[in-house]
Amino acid sequence: QRGEGNSCEFITKYRTCRQQVRGCSGEAGHHEGMSSDDELTPTEVTEFQKSKDNVLEDSRKIFEDVHADFCDVRKILLKFQEWKEKFPDSYCDAYISFCLPKLLNPLIRVQLINWNPLEQNVTELEEMPWFRAIEEFSDAKNIPESK
Repeated sequence: QRGEGNSCEFITKYRTCRQQVRGCSGEAGHHEGMSSDDELTPTEVTEFQKSKDNVLEDSRKIFEDVHADFCDVRKILLKFQEWKEKFPDSYCDAYISFCLPKLLNPLIRVQLINWNPLEQNVTELEEMPWFRAIEEFSDAKNIPESK
């Protein structure tokens, strides 16, 4: 509880300080009750953007030493589809439906690193190539073998 009290005191002092700064600067447009704690300084914005760029750069390097057939969701799913068609008993015995989420997880997560659903003009999940590949693979499972 002591830590919580210190945290609350800090936040209260921070808010009081922000109110005083707004009062001295004559900042207009602030409405009482609206949080201004989310405002970032230009330095913080620059540091965040630099950190974000570093993460994105590192994420591009993750699969650079992986063969192209094994870092593309569609290509991986095609291999599983071939396995299912050629050796259905083996495919079924391997419980592939339980393995695929764990196998595809790292590939999808790398593709979602820069995705922000709160931005305007953002690509919907359903429109992403990996999503469509999984959807097609799932639909292929439901197609009767006569087709």
